[in-house]
Amino acid sequence: MLVQKYGGSSLASTERLDAVAARIAETHRGGASTVVVVSARGGATDELLAQAAAAGGSGLGTEHLRETDQLLATGECASAALLALTLLRLGVPAVSLTGAQAGIAVVGKPGSGIVDRIDTTRINGHLEQGSVTVVTGFQGRNDRGDTVTLGRGGSDTSAVAVAAALKARRCEIYTDVDGVYSADPTHVPDARKLPFVHASMMAEMAFAGAKVLHPRAVELAALHGVELHVRTSLGTQEGTVVGQGEEEGGEMTSLETGGAVVAVTSDPDVARVLVHARGRSDLAAEVLSILARHAVPMDLVARSGPHEEEFRMGFTIRRSHVSEVGPALDKAVAVHGGEVRVDSDVAKVSLIGMGLLNRPEYVARMTAALAAAGIATSWVSSSQLRASVTVPADRRVQALCLLHKEFDLSGAGTEQTVAL
Repeated sequence: MLVQKYGGSSLASTERLDAVAARIAETHRGGASTVVVVSARGGATDELLAQAAAAGGSGLGTEHLRETDQLLATGECASAALLALTLLRLGVPAVSLTGAQAGIAVVGKPGSGIVDRIDTTRINGHLEQGSVTVVTGFQGRNDRGDTVTLGRGGSDTSAVAVAAALKARRCEIYTDVDGVYSADPTHVPDARKLPFVHASMMAEMAFAGAKVLHPRAVELAALHGVELHVRTSLGTQEGTVVGQGEEEGGEMTSLETGGAVVAVTSDPDVARVLVHARGRSDLAAEVLSILARHAVPMDLVARSGPHEEEFRMGFTIRRSHVSEVGPALDKAVAVHGGEVRVDSDVAKVSLIGMGLLNRPEYVARMTAALAAAGIATSWVSSSQLRASVTVPADRRVQALCLLHKEFDLSGAGTEQTVAL
């Protein structure tokens, strides 16, 4: 049993579609029962979003969101049908299924659904008949029978969920990069490809800004023991294995994560939120409830103590979530005579490694290196796997490059020295 996922760039042209079909045909003829999950072709989702906005889909009402999801789902449907047709032309039996046809049940609101369960009866039926089953990513059906999309990057989550439901041991993620790197190679030319990354570390990387995998997909893979193979669809080179390190890559885990910093990430989609109210009203529970109700994750959290004369609470959220939760926060805090201030001119840079909480010298070294370059840092957070600071948005790339060099992540000496 093998599950493969192809991103939009892998299907963006007829030539790339043919190349993907040829790769799948080779796998199928090798005897593997193959399920393929696809994204919309490159640029299709953005085009559909623009069309939705022009038609009035920019409203925030439930009915607007529902119809927008109905439209966005067609991008993946087109990809799946085109790939199935190409496979049929190559003499490979194939069938395309929408998320609903594939039995993917989703809960949550339109645009940010969560996979709840998958009835694999129909997928298994096609596999037993020897057909490659091409499933649309990014979507499923709710209990009302409506199509609900999973949000940006949701096709990764779809692929891992299908792999978990079919009890597949691995899921291959094909994209336009050939693996997971020590930093974004578009900004850091000497970034090093990592042959193996532990799943828990990859989850931190994804949350902290690494775009190669969606955070929820990594978490789901770790939960169900699905090993991820990240590689390019444009070549045959080896990529990166993301897993628990119990079999292949187990020895590599100690080499890559033995107390050292493994990667540096940056995230431009960040806003700092400061909640302030006079008096001893404790608004923390109310603030957290608002964020939870809107499914908005927070990071770098601090708050005032119970005996102080005023309430203060600071945290970071995604800048793209401010318009969603901002009005609710303003309304809740105004009742107590307080205010909410949002600073969107920031970014987050993070060190990813193992044992960072027990090694405070890493955070000290990170902040010292940034200060020496005149890059102001503000809020700091540290855990065993990640240390993050906020920096001015226009210094993000500079900070990323500086820290990659500071911690010697380009490869020189990394494989020869293991910090114990």
